[in-house]
Amino acid sequence: MTNLTFNAYAPTKVLFGAGKLNDLHGELHFGKKALLVLSNGKSAKTNGSLRRVEEQLADAGLTWILFDEIESNPLSDTVMRGSETARKANCDFIVALGGGSVIDAAKAISVMATNDGEVWDYMSGGTGKGNAIKNAPLPLVAITTTAGTGSEVDASAVITNAVTKEKMGIRTGFPALAVVDPELMLSVPPMFTAYQGFDALFHSTEVYISAPANLLSDMVASTSIKNIAKYLPCAVKDGNDLEARTHVAFANTMSGYAMVFGACTGEHSMEHAMSAYHQNLPHGAGLIMISKAYYEHVIATHTCDDRFIEMAKMMGIENADKPEDFITTLVALQKACGVDNLKMSDYGITPQEFGTLADNAFDTMGRLISFERKPMTREECIAIYEKSFR
Repeated sequence: MTNLTFNAYAPTKVLFGAGKLNDLHGELHFGKKALLVLSNGKSAKTNGSLRRVEEQLADAGLTWILFDEIESNPLSDTVMRGSETARKANCDFIVALGGGSVIDAAKAISVMATNDGEVWDYMSGGTGKGNAIKNAPLPLVAITTTAGTGSEVDASAVITNAVTKEKMGIRTGFPALAVVDPELMLSVPPMFTAYQGFDALFHSTEVYISAPANLLSDMVASTSIKNIAKYLPCAVKDGNDLEARTHVAFANTMSGYAMVFGACTGEHSMEHAMSAYHQNLPHGAGLIMISKAYYEHVIATHTCDDRFIEMAKMMGIENADKPEDFITTLVALQKACGVDNLKMSDYGITPQEFGTLADNAFDTMGRLISFERKPMTREECIAIYEKSFR
């Protein structure tokens, strides 16, 4: 069933397409000094994207401070160091250059640069205090270098607390400006291209089968699913295929809108628990590991058989007539992208943890589980982990 009413608000201005980074300098009207946020890796410095962004900032007559400490699963302590850096330097706005982790961290930094306390004070799950954000965050420019999270157009950020082993979302507000330039994605290695693409896919498939699904979320989610199914294997096979990169980037941005207009489900809650306890686990890889068992579980509830049939058609089986056809297309896509043999055990996950992970999923991100058409029980969550383990 599709809900026939919806609320829509997605105010981010988006510059989309190859070469669009070259237009950035004319869009920077947020002040005179920026905090430029990067990952703690070297890719932005070695592939030229940092140089290009700095040239754009200079062309706009701006100054900036570099903060290059963001982890692949960004930590709350890092967010607080970034916000303190922005405060001390009297930065007027934030520029995020990187993937979803960098953009998420920058969103949280933009909040904490103008509000008191710790970032965990504003989390609404787990050990978070659920405080309201009183002061408007600093404006954020999100320049995405990957196609995976849709974070450049949505209004929340996922942050990890290394002490409490919690990975949760915080409502931050929307970026003021997003640059989605597929040229910046050409150097992403094949495996990470796949991890990121499947993250975008699962944002969209979860939204499509969720209880809040509506006419608008259906439109953007289905567009995302179709583009990923067709073009992700091409982008994985040949990273220099700019057409494929562009379509996957488009699918990713659409997956961000899918989350704005709809809601993810328990699959994301379950993976957040996994990477909360295993910091080196890429989010997309964790989702891939549990995806087959998760979707088989939902299919077994028979709450939206028609939607799985429609998704199977979107992903290439034109004559799909049963929900299990979606699983066939999902497995085929994972094989085509070389990610069908990922193992939890390679990241240190053990079956003894599954009860703890299930509890964490419910305690920290239980709201997403509530968006299932038939909410999962703790025991069902554990069963999905067990079925996925190898």
